[in-house]
Amino acid sequence: MGILLFISVLLVAACGLIYELVAGTLASYLMGDSVFQFSTIIGTYLFAMGIGSALSRYLNGGLVYRFVWIELLLGVIGGFSSAALMLAFAFTQGFELILYAIVIVMGVLVGLEIPLLMRIVRDRYEFRDVIAHVLTFDYLGALGASLLFPILLVPRLGLVRSAMLFGIINAGVALWTTYLFSTQLSGKRVLRIASVVVLCGLSAGMLEARKITATAEDNIYADDIIFARDTRYQHLVLTRFKDDLRLFLNSHLQFSSRDEYRYHEALIHPGLAAVPTPRHVLVLGGGDGLAVREILKYPQIESITLVDLDPEMTKLFSTHPMLTKLNDNSFLSPKVHIINADAFPWVDSNTDSFDFIVVDFPDPTNYSLGKLYTTAFYRAAARHLSAQGLMVVQSTSPMFARDSFWCIVQTLKQSGLQTYPYHVYVPSFGEWGFVLAATREYTPPTSLPSGLRFINVEGLPALFQFPPDMAPLSMPANQLNSQVLVRTYENDWKDISH
Repeated sequence: MGILLFISVLLVAACGLIYELVAGTLASYLMGDSVFQFSTIIGTYLFAMGIGSALSRYLNGGLVYRFVWIELLLGVIGGFSSAALMLAFAFTQGFELILYAIVIVMGVLVGLEIPLLMRIVRDRYEFRDVIAHVLTFDYLGALGASLLFPILLVPRLGLVRSAMLFGIINAGVALWTTYLFSTQLSGKRVLRIASVVVLCGLSAGMLEARKITATAEDNIYADDIIFARDTRYQHLVLTRFKDDLRLFLNSHLQFSSRDEYRYHEALIHPGLAAVPTPRHVLVLGGGDGLAVREILKYPQIESITLVDLDPEMTKLFSTHPMLTKLNDNSFLSPKVHIINADAFPWVDSNTDSFDFIVVDFPDPTNYSLGKLYTTAFYRAAARHLSAQGLMVVQSTSPMFARDSFWCIVQTLKQSGLQTYPYHVYVPSFGEWGFVLAATREYTPPTSLPSGLRFINVEGLPALFQFPPDMAPLSMPANQLNSQVLVRTYENDWKDISH
């Protein structure tokens, strides 16, 4: 019985950590600022576990019976937590209240588990062995869960089914316990029936998880969802309304097929057309292949290296018929070399030189993205510029996130680069900004590739002129150790929402 009991400890520890990770990940997907969300959720969860541990002293008699009911409650609440939170975000205004209420309840129940298990087994082992064995298996369970969550669970099952799977494990431990302690447990029949009911309910939930997710997302997104997937790094959603395809990453719009050409032509051509005889191009981000599509309009380009973190993203835009049509099968070009890696260490370790560098990351909504907008990153990227090379940076909206835009400009200046900010109007986003940066003076090009739908030579000078409501502001640079840009960006968009 001993080893089976300690395996139960390992499983319940894994379940507790998975519920915590699910809540933190889902909150960061839906609300942004992953560091803040994970920090507050982990802190609240641990505080609630402390309350549960303190309350365990008041549970006397029938400890196994109480432990089984705690496992069943955790199975139900934890197992359905992700589904409940997605539906709450879609259909209510009280998402944060529901989120922290669920986190607190789960934390209290998890906090009750280990003290009860220690008291249950204390008659079978010396106290020092109880502590050593229980804590060892508790930590091993936490380690296993922390490795499984990003590597297998989220990419293969998604958040909703991952939570339900571990709810099933909690209920399985409850049923298992009724047999381990059969001789000293009263009310076994009721507990076993309850365990089977919970197992059946969670199994049904696993089968219906896609419908639950679809119901929530149909209310979050205005258009029909034609593709949705959780990857190790983000939540991808592709929607369609008539001929308009829209990509969302973690609920943030990345492009609309109706006007993305305005964004991508503005991103690429003012800079690339001004580089004499460009041959080698680096694209950081841009996993949709739309920037690469524009770069391939220059026949003299010999190679394009694209570094994007998420292999699911580049695979999707290499294979999905609607998306390959949109990017003109750009990823199938023999000139294109895709590297799935974190751009930050990649630019620091790579030694290649490029004539044009495109920095096309999502907006700095969290610190993981914010590090890609720092002086440290821009200095590392600038080391890859050839003598006549240029770098262009996607820089959010100079109108709706004016402080953030000029913070990015200042960060590039502090990195030792000359800066040339400009802006365009993209209907799906409004006024949007970019910054050209180089170690040399920039002169707008006198010719552009044929067939462009938006950018022309005559209109280029106007892009670099800013009206008073978007005029330059004095802002601090974004440093890696402080990342003021993330907080600035959050405040900019809060002001708009209010």
